[in-house]
Amino acid sequence: MLSLALARLLRWSRLPGLLSTQPPRQAFPFAMLASTRRALPTVNYTPPAPPAGAATVTVLTGCVMEGLFEGTNRATERVLQMNGYALRAAGGQGCCGALHAHAGDEAAARDLARRNIAAFERSGARWVAVNAAGCGAAMKEYGHLLGGDPAWRDRAAHLAARVRDVSELLAATGPRAGGPLPLAVAYDAPCHLQHAQRVTAPPLAVLAAIPGLQLRPLTDSDQCCGSAGIYNLVEPGTSERVLQSKLDRIDESGAAFVATGNPGCLMQIGAGLRLRGSTVRGVHPVDLLDASYAAAPHAPAQP
Repeated sequence: MLSLALARLLRWSRLPGLLSTQPPRQAFPFAMLASTRRALPTVNYTPPAPPAGAATVTVLTGCVMEGLFEGTNRATERVLQMNGYALRAAGGQGCCGALHAHAGDEAAARDLARRNIAAFERSGARWVAVNAAGCGAAMKEYGHLLGGDPAWRDRAAHLAARVRDVSELLAATGPRAGGPLPLAVAYDAPCHLQHAQRVTAPPLAVLAAIPGLQLRPLTDSDQCCGSAGIYNLVEPGTSERVLQSKLDRIDESGAAFVATGNPGCLMQIGAGLRLRGSTVRGVHPVDLLDASYAAAPHAPAQP
C-alpha cells in the first residue's frame, strides 16, 4: 500500500522522533510511527530444512505488519522453520479486512476475505499462521463474515479452522529452546488474542523457551491498552486514559521490554512510552525468540 510505503520512508527519515516532541495529541501519531523501529538488532542465521513429512504453513503477511513490521514477518517465517514447519507461499493474499470491519465497511471486509481464502487455498498449506492478534481474530471469524454467501461460506469456514496464532503453532511443537537472551520482559496480552481467540498459554510458552529471559509480572496484563482496533482514533480521550494505566503498570514491572503480539498494541504502547520519555521498548514475542535462535551456538549464519 502506498500509504504504508510513505510511512516507512518517513520513519527512516527520523522525523517522527523529532515530531513526537510536539504537544501530546499532535505528537501521538508520530510517536506511534517512531515506535515501529526495530527494538532488537537484526538477526542473521539460516533455519534448517524442514524434516520429511513436516506440517506445512503459510504466513499472513498482512498490511500493517508487512508495511511497518516487516522484520517481524521475516522472524515469524524463521521461527516456524526452526520448529519444524515447512513454509508455503500464498501469492495474492492481502489485508485481512479487520480494520474495514471495525470501520463498518463489511462489504470491503468480505471482498478481502474472499481474496485471502482463495490465496491460502492455492498455497496448499495445512495451517495459516498469523502474528497479529486482530487479524487472527478476524480470520477465525471468516465463516461468520461470509455465512450469508452460499458460494463462499463453506470455504470460509474451512479456512477459518486452519488459522492459528503463530504462538499456537510454536507451542504445539515445543517451542525449541534457543540461545541465552538476558533481558527483563513483561508480557501484555492483546485483547484480540486473549479475549477474542482465547489464546493465553502459548505466548508464555514462546517466552519460556528463551534461556536467561526474565519474565516480569505485569499487573492487569489482561486489560486493554486503549488501541482496540481503531478505538484510539474514534475515542482518543478515553483511549489515552486507558493507556496511561497500562503504562503505569509497565513502569511498576521494572521490565526493559514489553512483549505483545499485535501491531496496534505495539504502536499504542510504544507511543505512550516514548511520550513519557521511557526507555522501555515494545517487542513482538517472536522477535525475542528469533533473537534467541540467532544467539544459539548452533545457529548457522546466512551466506
